[in-house]
Order: sequence, then structure tokens, then C-alpha cells
Amino acid sequence: MRQNRLFNTTALAAGCLSLFAVNPVIAQDEADSMLEIEEVVVTGTYLKGKSQFNSPSPIAVIGSENLNQIGASNVADLVQTLTINNGAQNNPDAFTQNGTSGTSNFNLRGLGVASTLVLLNGRRQVVAGTTTNDGIAFVDTSALVPQIAVQRIEIVKDGAAAIYGTDAVAGVVNFITDDQFEGVKVSAKYQTLTDQGSQSDQLYEAKFGFGNDTTHFMGAFSYYDRSPLTTAERRFSLPSDDSSVLGNPGSYYVPSIIGLIGTTAPVIDPYGCEEVGGIPDVAVPLGGGINVGTCGLDFGDYYNLVPEEERKQAYAVVTQDLGDGHQLRLEGGWADTGAVRNNSPTFPYLQLGSAGVPAYHPENPFGEGVTFLGRAIGNGGDPSPNRFASETYRFNVELTGDFNENWSYDFGVTHGKNTYQIATADVITDNFQRALIGYGACDAGVGSVAPGTAGCEFFNPFATSFTTAPNSAAVMDYIIGEQVIDGTSKTTVYDAVVSGTIGSTGAGDIGLALGIQIRDEFWGRDYDDISNADGFAFVIGNTDFSDNRSAVGIFGESLIPITDQLDLSIALRHEIYGGDIGATTDPKISLLYRPTETMALRGSYSTSFRAPSVLQVSGGGTSLNQVTDPLGGTAFAAVRSVAPDGGRTIVPEQGKAWNFGFTWEPVGGLDLDVDFWNYTFTDVIIQENYQAVVNANPTDTSRVIRSAGTSGSIIMVIVDYLNASKVTTQGFDVSAKYNIDTDMGTFMPFFEATHVLKYDLEDPQAGSIDGAGNRNFANFGSPTPKWRINTGMAWGNENHDARFYVRHISGMNDDQTAGSTIGSMTTVDAQYTLQLSALSESMEGSSLQFGVINAFDKAPPYVSTNGGYESRTHDPRGRMVYAKLVAQF
Repeated sequence: MRQNRLFNTTALAAGCLSLFAVNPVIAQDEADSMLEIEEVVVTGTYLKGKSQFNSPSPIAVIGSENLNQIGASNVADLVQTLTINNGAQNNPDAFTQNGTSGTSNFNLRGLGVASTLVLLNGRRQVVAGTTTNDGIAFVDTSALVPQIAVQRIEIVKDGAAAIYGTDAVAGVVNFITDDQFEGVKVSAKYQTLTDQGSQSDQLYEAKFGFGNDTTHFMGAFSYYDRSPLTTAERRFSLPSDDSSVLGNPGSYYVPSIIGLIGTTAPVIDPYGCEEVGGIPDVAVPLGGGINVGTCGLDFGDYYNLVPEEERKQAYAVVTQDLGDGHQLRLEGGWADTGAVRNNSPTFPYLQLGSAGVPAYHPENPFGEGVTFLGRAIGNGGDPSPNRFASETYRFNVELTGDFNENWSYDFGVTHGKNTYQIATADVITDNFQRALIGYGACDAGVGSVAPGTAGCEFFNPFATSFTTAPNSAAVMDYIIGEQVIDGTSKTTVYDAVVSGTIGSTGAGDIGLALGIQIRDEFWGRDYDDISNADGFAFVIGNTDFSDNRSAVGIFGESLIPITDQLDLSIALRHEIYGGDIGATTDPKISLLYRPTETMALRGSYSTSFRAPSVLQVSGGGTSLNQVTDPLGGTAFAAVRSVAPDGGRTIVPEQGKAWNFGFTWEPVGGLDLDVDFWNYTFTDVIIQENYQAVVNANPTDTSRVIRSAGTSGSIIMVIVDYLNASKVTTQGFDVSAKYNIDTDMGTFMPFFEATHVLKYDLEDPQAGSIDGAGNRNFANFGSPTPKWRINTGMAWGNENHDARFYVRHISGMNDDQTAGSTIGSMTTVDAQYTLQLSALSESMEGSSLQFGVINAFDKAPPYVSTNGGYESRTHDPRGRMVYAKLVAQF
């Protein structure tokens, strides 16, 4: 149902902001007039109520000014500041977020990026055609709508599956657009780092609206350009964190030496290692320039902390009054994103069975056939670009109106489609082997011509390739190909809701809403032919798959005023899926008690569910991840899931959630909000944690695939999707703000915090985990600091607005490295805005803004891992300054 009529005057927003917080100089009579609106619909209900102040669910509201006042260039910047968010994947890297570049998402309460339902104007949206590393599909919030078109974002912070169905497990985020805007508004923002890198963001936006008594149009456009920040410019990891024993120069398994020393061990390239940039690790010097050991590569300078990104978006909405209380609304949106994130020059070559260098190879110094242990390009090579392209479009048609003075209707159809392509360079296994034996860069069959003749070439894996025998461009082009993955996701949703009153009590009318929702979903991936044959040496490949399904939800909701002070809300939803998923029924009951005019007490209890995605039931994938090997060392390996014939039998995960809280104004201008929440979920749908699989049995050859039986480097870890886990999380949110009016303007100190008391996980491999205050690298959970705090001070008058924020994230235990901890992080932001109407009345609505983020240039806490920091919790950028000009006509 359409949800676009009122800001919440008491709810939390980004960094503790409410209506008065974002603009403390709003006149009191203007604010009071807003509170006089009697019939509104807010996120979390299909019923018309008195105001959002009276919602029994805890609701946070981020207005368009909130986004400006925290210096947000995109949705990811907002999510980074929310204390109720843990583990969102908005800082994509090659190590933990390999397939999400150019996207953003929410992860409320750390319950997973698929456990927060994302709506646009109250309507479900298509999920992205890509997934997280653990195979979870999500709605890409960066592709929803130009930021300038957003009037506000409403966040329901308790479960809402009884109202909205699957995915509303941890809560609901609803983006609401400024449909009735009139005039023209344009803005330009530039943001840049001040130290250790030249990374910058440019954002250009415009919106315009016009209409008459019956028709209105609003359109918006945006262009976002982000330059990269590389690890060569700003690096947090140590060489020991990012060193691979598989380099170029590399090392070799030499049969005669293995026989000599009595164990399977490699020999460092005798032509050179350290002198051409390699990292020699000598285990046994044998003399004569022969050393048992490896020649490694420090790949830490090749990657991106911030990918290069370009995004274009357009949005339009037309509303047409049809008379007699009926309205037609047409909405359309489009987003196109391209991103580039670097990898090392080439990945490690893991297919040792096809890495044989014959004795006759012209550069082979050993006089016998050997096995190459390394990579095609290493030291001195250029970063290899990983390319991402995403395109999204969506359309919505809805008809709303009144049957009579008591009953209204809302019918809608929404369709969305996303295509997401990932292109990754890697060595082609067959071509590499052909080139090692002298049949590279040609079509001749092996043995049909002499090796290295008739246009055929040898690939030289030895250190002489750096000096006397370089590899040709032709042979390099022959052995290196590009894996291309094309993902497609489509969603069509049919909604019908009727609402009205069915009687009354002494305290008011009894409201009732009834509805039905039908969803058709498609998700699939198409891999290139080489990937279909598992033909790449490192990224391996995968089979194509696609599937579609339908779901039907039937629901009802009622609001019963028991007394003038006490309201009861009840809701019930029955959702039906085909196949083995079955059906689920979930209720929600809420109470709101207002003992005085200055206090409201609220409580809610609900059950919820999240159905498995199409991918989790029918698909699979291969991702790249950092794996700590219990047998020694760290590997960067493939993690693969493959669906059995007929798909997996996975049931929806089930949850119970309750919330108790209050809003209180003990004295004029002082607002307090406190909520205590608890979630318990069973049958949690997960992809098994690859690290937990390895830790459980590192020599299980059916699940941990190594280069040499049970002793070599890890090549691949086999995982699956299943219902096998339980999670319980508990904590409280608290906020306070105090408006102090003076002759100089309004001062407002504010405070907001979320404290996680419990985040207990039952992992099928890792066992029972106390996840609160833990990184949760080795289980299915999200990194969960116990405390997230935002506090600060705002000041404003008619022409000026100034504010600063102090943001704190507490430390965590690092379960990837035993005994290690991740430090806490505290940053300071500040901003000043000048209303240009102070200079000229003709510039009403225009402003000039300056700000700084992370004013003291704090680096994220060190983590002994690839990249050197926890990318799902901390921002790798240092101090950033920005300027923004807004002009309105």
C-alpha cells in the first residue's frame, strides 16, 4: 500500500536524527500542524492510523535531509552509520565480497543480507542477479532510485513477516519517493581523500516536478562517478598477510630431488627468485644453487580498497486523479552500474596435474620432467581488472481509491529485472598445459608438429622469462582467458489490499485490512563454455542453471482500540509455495499503551519465516575465498556448491521475535527512546561455512580438495545449502536528544546506541558459538561488535546549520586467528551548511555545504587477514572532505 504521508517525529534516524533533529529550527506551529494529520499509512501496517507516533513497532525514519547531513553519497554511506546494522557487504573486496562490487545492502541485527525486506514505495523489489560469497541473493539498494528522489526511508526494526511475507525477518526498509515535488532541483557534490590516495566521489543529481489539480509528474536523474583506491596507495595488511607461496618465479617438484631428500617438497627456481622480486623461503639448501623451498609473491599491492565505479540512474512517477477518490499511479526506474576491481596479475595455478614441464623444454634446467608450482604472471605484472556490470529496470502500476467512506482499495503490479555480469581473467587449464609442452598459441594437434615449431610456442615458467627468454604476447593471450558469468533475476508481484472499519469500541473504530499477494520469481546464471567444462585453473567454473517459482500470500490485519490509551494490533499471514518448500502461517500481535501525553509504551511478538531463494533450492556456484589451513599456511581457494538433481529439500527458516520499548518526553524538548529486542531463528538457511568445513576435517578428500592428495595446498572446498542452524540475538537500542532554544538558534545534543547482549549461533560444523563481540569468520554469522554508538551536537538557525558526530564501534575477537582481537574504532565527522537565501531571497531552497568524514584520519583496526581490515564492519578510507551545492528553482 502507498506509504508516503508523514515523517515520524520521535523515531531514530541515521545517527540519532528525527524530524526536529534534522532541522531543529522548524517552527513549533509547523510541527504541530504536521501532527494534526489524522489518516496516514506507515511502513509496517496496511491500516490507516492516527500518526506514526502511535505505531506499536519501533520505526526509524531517515529523511532526505538526514542523508545530506551525514554526507551520504550513496545508500552504503548511510548503512555504514546505522547502529542497528551489522555485517552489510558495502565495501566489496576480492577476499570476502567477491561478487558484490557496485552494489549495497542492509543487514539489520546481523541476521543476514536476505533477512531485511527492502521496499520501494511499499512494493517488493527484484533481487540482484549476483550473490554474496556465501551464495545469498539480496536487493541492491544502490540501484533502487536516485538519492535526490528519496523523500525519506522508513525502517521497521522488528519482524514484519505477518504483514509483508518472506524476508521481513529482521525488519523492513522502505524507500519513499518525493512524488509531489514541484519545481527544479539540482545538486553537485565532490568528495576526496586528503591523504594516502587520490580516491574521489562525484555525484550529480537533478529532479523536476510539475502538475495540476489532476495530474502530476516527477522525474529524477543521477550520475555517480567513483575513482578507485588501491592497496598500493593505502595498505593495511602486512606482507605476511598477503604472501602466496605460488609466485612467478615459482618452484618445482623435481622427481630426482624428491627421491634424494625422501619427501615431496618443491625446489625454488634456480634461475632466480629474490633478484626479480620473489620472496624466497628456503627450507633446505642443497648447494649448487639448488634450494628446497618456495618462491612466493606478495600480492597485497595489487587490489582495491575502493573499486572504480560509474552509476547512472533515472526515475519517473506519474499520478493521475481519476475522480471520485480514485487515483492511477505509474512508476518506472532504471539503473546502470559498471565497476572495476583489481586482482593480482594472475591467480595461482592450482591444477598441478596439468602443470608438467617436459625435460625437452628449452628453458628447463633440471634435465627431467618437473611440475610447476606457481602462477603464470607474478612479480612485475600489472593488476588484472575484474569487471562488473549491472543493469536494473522496474515498473509499477497501481490503482487506489475508496469504495465508500469506510473502505478503500489498493491494487498494484510491480515488475523488475536485473542483469549482472562478472568478467574475471584466469589461466585456461588446457591451454596452459599445451603451452608448457610447446603447443601454445597454435591450433596444431599435440604430436602433429614438433614442439615449438610451425607457429607453436612454449610458455616459459622459469625466471629466464624476466631476462633472456620472455614470453610473447601471443602465448600469454593464448593461456589467459576470461570467465564471464551472466546472472539474471526477474520478479513480478501482484498486490491487492482492501482496508476499512468493521465496527467500533468505546475508544474508536476497529480497523481491518485484507489482502493477497502473488509473486513470480526467476533467478539464473549462464557461464561461458570454458567455465561449463571447469576449464579455468583457479576460478574453476560452474554449470548453468535457472529456475522460477511462484508464491501466494493471504493476509489480514486489524487495529482494535481497547481504551483511549491502549491499542491492540493483530496480523496473520499464510504463505504458500510450490514444490518441497510447502506453506507457513505467521502471526504478529502488538500493543501500544499511552499512559500520559508524554509517554508511549510499545510491545510486539511475532513469528516469521524466510523461504529459501531459487538459488538455494536449485542452484550452486563457485566463489574465491581466503582459507586458513589447519595443516599450515593460508590458501586462496575455490568454494563450490552444486545442487543435486531435482534440487535441495530446504524448508523456510522459522523465527520468533519480540520487542518492548517506550518513548518518553520527561521535559519539554527532551526525547528518550528505548527498545529491548530478541530474535530466535531455527532451521536457518545457510551455505556451510567453508572455514568450518576445513577446520572440522582438513584431510577429508571428499570436501577439502588439495593439490597433492591430503598434504598439498587447498584447491577447493565443497559446501552445500541446508537447514541446520539456530541463531538467537538480543539487545537494546537507546536514543536521546534535547532541543535547547536560544537567541543564537537551536542547540541539540544527541545520543544513539545499540548494544548486542547475545548473538548465539549453532553452526553445523563450528558448533555452539558465542558470536557477540566476535568477527564470526569461521561460522555462518556476521561480524558483531557489542556496541555501536553515535553521538554529537547540532546547531541551527534560519540560515546556518552546523553539526558534528562521534561514531564508535567496539572491538571484536578474531576467530580467524586464535588469540587475536580487533580493536575498537572511533571517528569524528563534522558539517556546515549555509542556506543561500541568506545572501539573496531569489536563492530560496539553495544551499552550500562543506563537511569532513573521519576528521582525524583514523585507520580501520588491523586484522591479520588478506586486506588487513574487517571490510564488513569498517570503512577503509581515511579522512574525506566534501563540498555540495544545491540549487532549487
